Amino acid sequence: MDYPQILSPIHNFLQCKTPQAWIDKARDPVNLPLLLTDHLVCELKAAQTAMLLVRKYAADKQGSQALLDWLKPYEAFAFREGDEPDFIALNKQISKSVMPQTDDPWGRKLIDSMVLLIKEELHHFSQVREAMTIRNIPYIKITASRYAKGMLKEVRTHEPLTLIDKLICGAYIEARSCERFAALAPYLEADLQAFYLSLLRSEARHYQDYLALAQQVSADDISDRVQFFGEVEAALITSPDDEFRFHSGIPA
Repeated sequence: MDYPQILSPIHNFLQCKTPQAWIDKARDPVNLPLLLTDHLVCELKAAQTAMLLVRKYAADKQGSQALLDWLKPYEAFAFREGDEPDFIALNKQISKSVMPQTDDPWGRKLIDSMVLLIKEELHHFSQVREAMTIRNIPYIKITASRYAKGMLKEVRTHEPLTLIDKLICGAYIEARSCERFAALAPYLEADLQAFYLSLLRSEARHYQDYLALAQQVSADDISDRVQFFGEVEAALITSPDDEFRFHSGIPA
């Protein structure tokens, strides 16, 4: 895999690199259980975000229900509401036959991009869970970081500007994930390193999909808005943060 070719657009898009202080803390083996747990939750949240976008802006009723049913076992596990299912078997059941339907060309692009994203994020969820199981790391509910909330509070409150801003936020979250996987990978055990590097291509594509969808839905050039959220995102990454998470700022 050509990592520099994948990461170059990511580094150009993000307005800062991950601070060394975060990498130093993340590479400490004592923090691996927390990091993997938060990574697991982040994969589910990414799938949930994509599902909500499709259900709100594009899906028919039957397709909406299929998406809800698709995520239910993962959500039940994350909220500790039952036994752990076989996630690998669940992933194999996901098919394009449950794709939501729409006659709108932009809605079709949203559905195609987001359903693929959901499928990939849920597959990554099962891979993270497998890495935790191998290491005897139990799943324990943890609090969310300030990161996504910090960006979403800047989202405008009337459409289509709300949708445009949410898509741009999605682009930054995916790009930062990609950048962090690459930054952390050299310090991980061989199997985890290979796994994290294997995620780069899909995460890079996800950020580009989000940006393309945002520009397609906007009547105006979105560059200023992208710049604005880039500044918000960089401030969250480079400022002191009381909680240590996958997308947290400088450890306080």
